[in-house]
Amino acid sequence: MATTLRIEHLVKRFEGLVAVNDLSIDVQERKIHALIGPNGSGKTTTLNLINSVIPPTSGQIWFRDTLLTGKPTFETVKAGVGRTFQNIKLFSSMTVLENVMMGGQKDVSHNMLRFIVDLRGSHREERVLREKACEVLDSIGYYSLECWGGATFDSCLRFLNEDPWERLRQLRAHLPHTKLQMLFRGQNILGYKHYADDVVDEFCAKSIENGIDIIRIFDALNDVRNLEQAIKSTKKYGGQVEATLSYTISPIHNEDYFVKLGRELEEMGADALCIKDMANLLLPMDAYSLVKRLKETVSIPIHLHTHNTSGTGDMVYLMAAMAGVDIVDTALSPLANGTSQPATESLVATLKGTVRDTGLDLGKMSEAAVHFRKVAERLKASGALDPKVLNVDTNTLLYQVPGGMLSNLISQLKQAGKEDKYYDVLAEIPRVREDFGYPPLVTPSSQIVGTQAVMNIIFGERYKNFPKESRAMLRGEYGKLPGTVNEEVRAKAGIKPEDVITCRPADLIEPELPKYREQYKGLARSEEDVLSLALFPQVAEKFIKLRNTRHPLGQRFIKPLEHAEKVERHIAPLSRKK
Repeated sequence: MATTLRIEHLVKRFEGLVAVNDLSIDVQERKIHALIGPNGSGKTTTLNLINSVIPPTSGQIWFRDTLLTGKPTFETVKAGVGRTFQNIKLFSSMTVLENVMMGGQKDVSHNMLRFIVDLRGSHREERVLREKACEVLDSIGYYSLECWGGATFDSCLRFLNEDPWERLRQLRAHLPHTKLQMLFRGQNILGYKHYADDVVDEFCAKSIENGIDIIRIFDALNDVRNLEQAIKSTKKYGGQVEATLSYTISPIHNEDYFVKLGRELEEMGADALCIKDMANLLLPMDAYSLVKRLKETVSIPIHLHTHNTSGTGDMVYLMAAMAGVDIVDTALSPLANGTSQPATESLVATLKGTVRDTGLDLGKMSEAAVHFRKVAERLKASGALDPKVLNVDTNTLLYQVPGGMLSNLISQLKQAGKEDKYYDVLAEIPRVREDFGYPPLVTPSSQIVGTQAVMNIIFGERYKNFPKESRAMLRGEYGKLPGTVNEEVRAKAGIKPEDVITCRPADLIEPELPKYREQYKGLARSEEDVLSLALFPQVAEKFIKLRNTRHPLGQRFIKPLEHAEKVERHIAPLSRKK
């Protein structure tokens, strides 16, 4: 008989009490199993662990090929695992069969009886629905879909137990008519440190080979030296380079600064230029002026990325459209606004019939929105989508904090039990940023500055403690800081003037790829595995070991597409020209 439910080394501790201690069980298909023991032996706790009512301290729970550990209860139920309780509550007016059927009514689109007798068929139906959503997205006519890179790679490995490379291949297969775009952090690739040039080159090669068309390359400090290798490699392997201006506001970041930077990036070989307004700081009239000057200065398309954190995103896009911007980033309405992008449908409707008509089909967008509306509801219900990040907050214009950084701050303060210090931290961020030489607040600098601000507030003393990343930034390991660093703060971090790096940081890094291949030769089954392990060694190693154990042939498994951080983000062209 096949094993349906596998429990491996399950442990649950409640402070000093061990309720479940190293429990391992294989539940066989078509067999009835009993779990017996005296009161207090951990029977109910075990059932609660299996059904994701409470999280385990350690161990794993598998249902067929699905890892249940870490999933919210609704996902465990959706996977096919249910339970009853000691105090049984039946619907007295319903038959026994009807009461049983209620347990299978997890999706109103499924016939309840079919769920009971054909669970695999229900799963197939769900997969078909996801594929249908991709089909609709593919037919709308977007310039591209940003669906990979950035934080999605880490999230796949860390939270979804999923191979990000397989996700990309699946997206490529189901979106054959739409360009796929990724976010690439220059010499940092997708991580939080600089990698050697050979690793950057190979990552670009494999990204393009597995389905990426456009690579949006940015550097957190706008240090163009950190973009050189990624630009060369992307063009070498046939990808399109979208070089990026990381937009921010400071005494040194003005329109002249960004126009000069745009000209320099075009000369480096960029196929398009992106204004990355990660914190929604670019105001409508400033957007009009900057886009207009860039269109007069460079000959390549201008792509504008902003959010709607401060509520100005729609107006920014409208004014940019009037100034001649070629492409803008939007999101379908169920997942739009707040720290996300402005809604696609609103912009398409606004420009319809004008000289900047997008030509996109609102009817098809409405069809796609039906699918993602369910996704949004599910994310809200599970707590994965925090209501705080969906609201307009004009304080963004004061604190200059991007949406992803806000999410991290909230999480850090929750873990420290200091949620009441939220606005104190927001007020501290501009002060830390000034001390650090006005880095734009985008990954990884946003996390570095944000974490330093959190520590300054939590410890009750500014710069009592420096994370290693703060020291690295002050030392120049991430590149040249745009402005003047507070030398007192740098000295407090233990960095002498002569220790500050002035060359291209990657020039100090020897080739790393042979080392990674040798290090992981017994674990990695592909060059893609090697790259995953190089970028995220701990989470990737855990995932690959589980994958190799559970799937002897190396078959990768993929969770629903809707869980990707950015698969729902759509990039709407402001002209039909591609």
